[in-house]
Amino acid sequence: MSAIPAPLSPDDLLARLRERGIAYELFEHPPVLTVEAMMAVCGDIAGAHTKNLFLRDNKKTYFLVTLHHDAAVDLKAFRAVLGARGGLSFASAEALREQLGVESGAVSPLAALNAAPGSVRVFLQDSLLDETRINVHPLVSTRTLNLVPADLVTALRDEGHTVTPFALPEGRGEES
Repeated sequence: MSAIPAPLSPDDLLARLRERGIAYELFEHPPVLTVEAMMAVCGDIAGAHTKNLFLRDNKKTYFLVTLHHDAAVDLKAFRAVLGARGGLSFASAEALREQLGVESGAVSPLAALNAAPGSVRVFLQDSLLDETRINVHPLVSTRTLNLVPADLVTALRDEGHTVTPFALPEGRGEES
């Protein structure tokens, strides 16, 4: 039985992006564990700010969902969008560490690079692809990466991860 590789460190991730020729701007800041804290600290960084959800369904399928930071979330509406089977809930902190190699507050689409291809389904809100730049954490909540959305998708695809764009379900107001 082969050993599970150790998760990438933030510096390993940055080196991998550089090796692939992916340009980014790196911002260091105090830890931010919520969207509100992130906006207070990073709100002046140009580009779209994101929030990330690590979800699972009743069949233990994992979903990593990246949205605009202010998008409303309705888990019931997301079931159809994601193709979830049964109920959809937030994955545990333990699953976050096991599947993505990160702690709560450091979730980003780049965390999928710590997962085996296909073990976590990656979804990106379609309107983020239209942005000039987007901001995501590079596996820690004390740094923010600013990069071109297409480069983010390329980095994930180059490692065997499928990125599925999705439209936010219409008419959903409340965050849950």
